[in-house]
Amino acid sequence: MHEQVTEVDTAQERVLRALERELDLARTDPDREFQRRLDRHFPALYRLFHSLYSSRADWLEQLTALVLQCARSWQDRPPELKSLDAEREGDANREGNITWFQSNAMLGGVCYVDRYAENLDGVRARIPYFKELGLTYLHLMPLFLAPEPFSDGGYAVSSYREVNPKLGTMDQLRTLAAELRGSGISLVVDFIFNHTSNEHQWARRAAEGDPEYSGFYWIYPDRTMPDAFERTVREIFPDDHPGSFVQQPDGRWVWATFHTYQWDLNYANPAVFRAMAGEMLFLANQGVNILRMDAVAFIWKQLGTPCENLPQAHTLLRAFNAVCRLAAPSLLFKSEAIVHPDDVARYIDPAECQISYNPLQMALIWESLATRNVALLAQALERRHNIPAGTSWVNYVRSHDDIGWTFADEDAAELGINGFDHRRFLNAFYVNRFPGSFARGVPFQDNPRTGDCRISGTTASLCGLEEEREPSVARILLAHSVAFSSGGIPLLYLGDEVGQLNDYQYAMEEGHDADSRWVHRPHFPADKYARRHDPTTPEGAIFKGLRRMVEVRAGTPELGGTGLIGFHTNTPGVLGYQRPGDSTTVLVLANFGDGPQHLDAVTFSGYSPIAVDLLTETVLRLDDGVTLAPYQYVWLRVTPK
Repeated sequence: MHEQVTEVDTAQERVLRALERELDLARTDPDREFQRRLDRHFPALYRLFHSLYSSRADWLEQLTALVLQCARSWQDRPPELKSLDAEREGDANREGNITWFQSNAMLGGVCYVDRYAENLDGVRARIPYFKELGLTYLHLMPLFLAPEPFSDGGYAVSSYREVNPKLGTMDQLRTLAAELRGSGISLVVDFIFNHTSNEHQWARRAAEGDPEYSGFYWIYPDRTMPDAFERTVREIFPDDHPGSFVQQPDGRWVWATFHTYQWDLNYANPAVFRAMAGEMLFLANQGVNILRMDAVAFIWKQLGTPCENLPQAHTLLRAFNAVCRLAAPSLLFKSEAIVHPDDVARYIDPAECQISYNPLQMALIWESLATRNVALLAQALERRHNIPAGTSWVNYVRSHDDIGWTFADEDAAELGINGFDHRRFLNAFYVNRFPGSFARGVPFQDNPRTGDCRISGTTASLCGLEEEREPSVARILLAHSVAFSSGGIPLLYLGDEVGQLNDYQYAMEEGHDADSRWVHRPHFPADKYARRHDPTTPEGAIFKGLRRMVEVRAGTPELGGTGLIGFHTNTPGVLGYQRPGDSTTVLVLANFGDGPQHLDAVTFSGYSPIAVDLLTETVLRLDDGVTLAPYQYVWLRVTPK
């Protein structure tokens, strides 16, 4: 241990000398803020970088260059963002305090800029509406330069420093970030760091044969290594291309996990790590508060493995986090990992990804609506919901992406459910191939031979609003009630709060015809927003119900943080869970059944007899039991005996 500490100290002294020589720290860091950060975080960065790159003779030079890069970025960081850093660090360091992103006042919204507001100035014009809704977090879907018309919805990035000209400029994004910040809204953008588009300048240089930039990607002269990798790597989008590699005009083969025009970056090369750290810090200095870390499961490759969820992927995320603690301390990471629930949880850590999508809860809300049985969802909430201190879920009913049935087969087997057969049922139900289904979803990546399929559709269309108002509105609100009350940041796909429906004309737009996910990415539904204050309309009923949840949640301390305790209702169609507070608890009950359900008084024997439904301000006597109407949900403030 003493030898390791000495090595770290020696390396830090070397870095400090380079900083003094290159940047004149006595002049550029007069309050020694960066040096204090370096003292605190350099040992962790050293160990992580050493773990990844110590086999290379130049690893220490690369580390020194990385810290210099961080110091320059800190020098360039605007004063108002440094003030935010200090505020949020102080918030996180107060003992026993719920951090800003774990607050019960948090509410997220997500949209495509062009489809929701045409451009960045259009988003700025909607800030008053965001405040009306109660947003504190706005995720703008990929908005950087990308190839047209085939860009995978913007996830094929050609530049991390140029906004798509149709949407605006980087100056406009920076102005928008400042105005959002002034309105109490944190800006979230995607950081697509597993791959770039083949039109990125790095990829163009690699395609030209530049050896430096060829080393940024996984490029091979023939099929020998691609064949070796593909023995253990699964195909992600076989409709686009078989395997994981695509051939270039010069005969070489390049790794492209997702689409032919998305080339995977080679993080075994520390120059790639430094380059991407630079892009990350650039975005942080524009005012971005949270980066959605795209496709985290795929970022490290190793021969003979599936090249998913490898230990080095976690090391990379931790190293990027250490970089941010030096140069953009308030920046957070949100993981996007649509993988086995156990693997999703492994990315959630204050030193890795502080917040994470909750894909299991999302999928099982839909599963419960289809089956009218909450067993899988209740099991997941008890077993898989609680996560480390200082972290948070992002809970959602649907996103820009398709719905996949991500539950673990072993979890289902405990309940007597065959995972393969159950997924086939759910796919049939949500694309209206099952008798009596209310859903109007569209299949994505449908494979009739294997039965594999994923689901596209807006919340309203999947809940049946295309056919009937009731009970579709009730289903929509029930689904959101779980996301709003179970613990974490509730996230709305903007437009869902007014019941937007599927856009069946999506295939008419260039580049969208082969991707059914565009069916649930409609343009701004102006007519529906105009009716949001009329509670006699579906739009108004949905908006009123969601606004009530936002209001009650913000005034209910028990709903802060993520802590959750299960509650057995002993009724297959009724979900229950507890959100404990200092002296009282919020007991959530949600009826996923088509008929009324009565819970007898014995079910509530652990509580005092008087409870209050926070949503309706109604007083209930638990010693009379509780009867829930179809799709009814209640948030009961109770007092444990």
